[in-house]
Amino acid sequence: MELDSAHIENDDRTPPDRTRHKFEIKATGEAARAYDFKAARPPKKRTNLIETIGNLAKTCLGGGVVAIHESYKMCGLWTSFVLTIVFGFCISYAMYTIAHSAQRMYGRVQVPQMSYPDLAEATLEVGPFEKLRKYSKSFRYLVDFTICFNLFGSCCVYQIMMAQTIKQLVEGSNEISIDGDPPLRVYIVILVIPCILIGMITSLKYLAPFSIIADFIIMTVAIATVYYAVKTAENSPLDMPVFKSVAGLFEFMGVCIFSMEGLGAVMAIENNMEEPKKMGVALFGGMSIVVSIVLTIGFFGYWAFGEKSKSPVTLNFPLDPFPIGLKVLLGIMIYVTFALNFFFPFELMWFYIKKKYDPNKYWLWERVFRAIFICGITAIATTFPKVNKFIGVLGSFCISNMGFIYPAFIQLCLDWTDPGLGVMLWRFWKFVLTIAFGLTLFVVGTYTNVKGLILESF
Repeated sequence: MELDSAHIENDDRTPPDRTRHKFEIKATGEAARAYDFKAARPPKKRTNLIETIGNLAKTCLGGGVVAIHESYKMCGLWTSFVLTIVFGFCISYAMYTIAHSAQRMYGRVQVPQMSYPDLAEATLEVGPFEKLRKYSKSFRYLVDFTICFNLFGSCCVYQIMMAQTIKQLVEGSNEISIDGDPPLRVYIVILVIPCILIGMITSLKYLAPFSIIADFIIMTVAIATVYYAVKTAENSPLDMPVFKSVAGLFEFMGVCIFSMEGLGAVMAIENNMEEPKKMGVALFGGMSIVVSIVLTIGFFGYWAFGEKSKSPVTLNFPLDPFPIGLKVLLGIMIYVTFALNFFFPFELMWFYIKKKYDPNKYWLWERVFRAIFICGITAIATTFPKVNKFIGVLGSFCISNMGFIYPAFIQLCLDWTDPGLGVMLWRFWKFVLTIAFGLTLFVVGTYTNVKGLILESF
């Protein structure tokens, strides 16, 4: 997930509303469904359908897309190709479930807009299970934590990608490894200073324009990947492995899901729509773009570079003038994306941290903690400098929860009394299957990727 200006609902220095209001059921049945949440929202400039599709595409196309081809290598070309489409549908449905569940909740509590953590808190606070209501704040914090873990982890991934790109350009070699003179870890540590500097930017208006440029760079990378695949591939795609291993499958699943998710931002986008009830149409358009680009880089990247595939995909390009320029541009894009992704989770953490300090010294302490957090990100990236395994951990650990387990539970709570669980309890069994899939991805995927991350990092 990549953060851009669409994710900040008000002023770009105003964090999401975290006031501890009490949610209450104010309408049910037809009265709840008749609530016009669109009319109740405060007046402001909102995005039309085309702009929303663009925002969704920008949101879901994070830096992970330039690493997807290496996960194809772990799983097999044709299995990965089919599963990319399947997971594209699953992620789209997960985002739709979150947005649609929120729109149902608006009518029940008579609130015109919510964030994802708001929805989680309201689900337990007014839900059908009275014994769980005391855990509503805990559920909110859990969603907050998962979003922060995902975005801070993304910053680690971006820092490793930048270091790999710089290392290749300095050494002038297509062979990139953790070792060398100096080793990759040295490049990661050196990047702490420029990362701290860009992390000191406290206004999104200076960063958001770069997200548009970043999209053009990713499109160029996708086209270049097709070009080099056609030019350099030594065999037919039909000769590539169909499937490799179960462990490789779960590694692929984590990376694939991470490469095209925008779960943490879906509610910010919905809250800014002119026609929020057309969220399904917007998701179809936006995710079609995302899946197409992920398929292109994944399929052609693995076909072109085979078992030598490295991440980001530009590391596989030859050291000629145009590819070198593209590597530099991608490195700059990742650098700016680092700052964009650092902005939101730090704002969330700062909301809680600043309560312990004198308001007159907020300016100083905010910058101190920005530097501390970035040093922590650098320390983790230095310890585990394996891009694809790191992405796999984030996809398996975070997206299994944000995209499958949390939305399924929220939807079940909303369905419990209205409209009910359906004939033969089909809504309940859908919940069970979704939870089972999410837990399998969470347990097996996280274990497989963490194990690989540790083994390959040392």
